[in-house]
Amino acid sequence: MSQFFQFESDFVESLRCIPMQVRFKLDTCGIKLRLSQWNQFESGERQQLLELPCETTDEVRQYRAFLQRLIQERTQTPAMDLPVDPAPPWLDATTVPSSVLEKAREVGVEIASDQWAALTRLQRFALIKLSRSGHENNNFLPALKEFHLD
Repeated sequence: MSQFFQFESDFVESLRCIPMQVRFKLDTCGIKLRLSQWNQFESGERQQLLELPCETTDEVRQYRAFLQRLIQERTQTPAMDLPVDPAPPWLDATTVPSSVLEKAREVGVEIASDQWAALTRLQRFALIKLSRSGHENNNFLPALKEFHLD
């Protein structure tokens, strides 16, 4: 079952933007996917990218191969690789990344270690992505509220 966040509700029905769960899989399999490429996929292909598993080593390899083929077929350009972090910060339930802490403080929120630990991997991933400098951070505060951190 696909998991969407409430802060994504303005685009999930049409899948006009790349949902966090797909972005999570992109970071897991090491593929850079631009929105312009995503928008060249058919709706069924976008749905497949949502539903295909990407957790075990074999699933990650299969997801990566499927996405590489899809990008090549739809855009006539090879997929761009992303480095895969062997220990990504969203897997660490004990340490709130400084980017998340700083962004939360900007909106008057303090995130305690136990609150961070209670989040799912996907929720931690979303907050990390939404707190990056240079990222459009409109959904950071809605995410904090949705995750009951405000």
